[in-house]
Amino acid sequence: MGLPETIETRLFINGEFSESSNGKTFDLTNPATLKHVAKVHEASEEDTDRAVAAAKAAFPSWSALSPEQRGEYFKKLAALIREHNDELSALEAASMGKPVATFFDGMASASTWDNYSRAGRNVGGTTSVQTPGFLNMTLRQPYGVVAAILPWNVPLLFFAKKVCPALIVGNTVVLKSSEKAPLTSAFVATLVQKAGFPPGVLNIITGFGNVSGSILSSHMDVRALSFTGSGRTGRLIQAAAAKSNLKQVYLELGGKSPSVIFDDADLEKAAKETSHSVQGNSGQVCMMNSRIYVQDTAADRYIELFKEHLIKDTRIGDPLSKDTNHGPQADEVQHKTVLKYLDMGKQSGDVILGGGAVSDREGYYIQPTIFTNTAEDATVMKEEIFGPVVNINVFKTEEEVLAKANNTEYGLYASVWTKNIDRAMRFAKGFEAGMVGVNCTSPQTALDMPFGGYKASGTGREGEPNYTLDNFLETKAVLIKLE
Repeated sequence: MGLPETIETRLFINGEFSESSNGKTFDLTNPATLKHVAKVHEASEEDTDRAVAAAKAAFPSWSALSPEQRGEYFKKLAALIREHNDELSALEAASMGKPVATFFDGMASASTWDNYSRAGRNVGGTTSVQTPGFLNMTLRQPYGVVAAILPWNVPLLFFAKKVCPALIVGNTVVLKSSEKAPLTSAFVATLVQKAGFPPGVLNIITGFGNVSGSILSSHMDVRALSFTGSGRTGRLIQAAAAKSNLKQVYLELGGKSPSVIFDDADLEKAAKETSHSVQGNSGQVCMMNSRIYVQDTAADRYIELFKEHLIKDTRIGDPLSKDTNHGPQADEVQHKTVLKYLDMGKQSGDVILGGGAVSDREGYYIQPTIFTNTAEDATVMKEEIFGPVVNINVFKTEEEVLAKANNTEYGLYASVWTKNIDRAMRFAKGFEAGMVGVNCTSPQTALDMPFGGYKASGTGREGEPNYTLDNFLETKAVLIKLE
C-alpha cells in the first residue's frame, strides 16, 4: 500500500484546481519518518474570497435542483471514495500518522455520502389554520453559502458529516481542511471533479486559521459555519461571526471525558475498552476517556487489567504497516505539547506506565501513559492533552464521583460501567455530557443518535439527517389571508 504517484496539493475552486494566488506553500512532513511529503498550497485572502464568490454564484442553480438530482452526485462520489480507499488510507498515514490498519474513515465517509443522498425529502415545513382568516405555513430553505472547517484527527469523516447535510438541502460549501492533514481533502477534491459536481458547489481549500479560517468566520457572504477543533479556535470563530453578520455557528470542540467504573462492572471488558479509548488514534480523539474513576473496592484489579491491555494491545510502528495500530502524534507541535503535559503530570501524580517519547524510533511517538493519584485540580485533569495519556483515580461513593466527573468545563462524552440499571440511569441523567455510554465508552457512538457537547465542548449537534439537516436551513413564516 503506497501513496498515489501524484499527490494533489492545490486549491479546488469553482470546479478547477489552482495554485495559491500569491504562490505561498507550506511543507508537510511525515510524522512517523520526519521526511518531507509535499508542498501544499496555502489559500490566501484572495483565494478564500474567490471560493466564497464561486459558491455564491453556484447557489441559485444548485438549490433549484431536486433532492434526487443532488443525491446522484453524492452516490457517484461515495463509489469513488470506496474505489480509492487504499490511496486515502496511505495519504492519511503520511499526513498525520494514522495507521492504515485502523483506517475506517474512507468507508465511513462513503456511507455518509450514500445515506445523505436519500435525505433531501426529509425536509418539510408546517401548516396552520389556527389564526382566523388565514392559512399559514413555514418554509425550510437553505442559507446560501456554508463554510466547513475540519479538524486534523479524522478529517475524511468530518468532511462528510459537515458537507453532506449542507449540500443535500441546497446550500453550497467552502471547505477548509487542516494544515496538519490536508492531503485526503485535496484527493477527495479530485473525486468531486470526477463525480461531476457543478462548478462552485463544493470548493476545497487548505490554509491556516489566521488567514483562510479567519476570513471564512467573518465573511459577510458566509451564512452558516460548522467547525470541529479546539475550544480556543471555536471561541475566535464565534466572536468573528458575532462581529460580522451573525452567521449561524455550530461547534464541536474538545473534551475531558470521564469514565466511571463500579465494582460490579465486568472489569475485564471495562479495562479492554477504556484502554482502547486511550490508545486509539494515538489519543488524538476529542471524546477519549482521559479521566477514569474506579471504585476503591475494584481499583487494584481494574488498574492491573487496564495496564495489561494497554501494553498488550498497543503495537507501535510504521503507520503504513498492517501490524501497527499506534502511530505518532500528528506533528512536532502536537508532540511537544503532549510532552509538556507529561512533565506537568509527573509533578501532580504517579506514573505507572510510559511517561515520555518513544526512544527507539524516529518520529513523533509518545508512549501510552498512565497516571494515578492525580490531584483533581491539576492541569492534566483540567485541560485536554490530545495524546495517549490517562489519569486513573479512585472513588468511594456515587455522589463523590459524579461531582468529580462533572467538575470540568468540558462535556462531550461520559461513560459508566455497572450492572445496576438504577445506578446506570442515575449517571446517564446526572452526567453533564452530550453523549453517555453505559457499559461502553468512546469511540463508541450510534449512527441513529446526535453527537455534540455540553458546556465548552460545543454548540449544536451532528449526526444522522434527522439531527443535522436543521443546522443548514432557515425557517420562514408565510401568512396567507383568505378572502
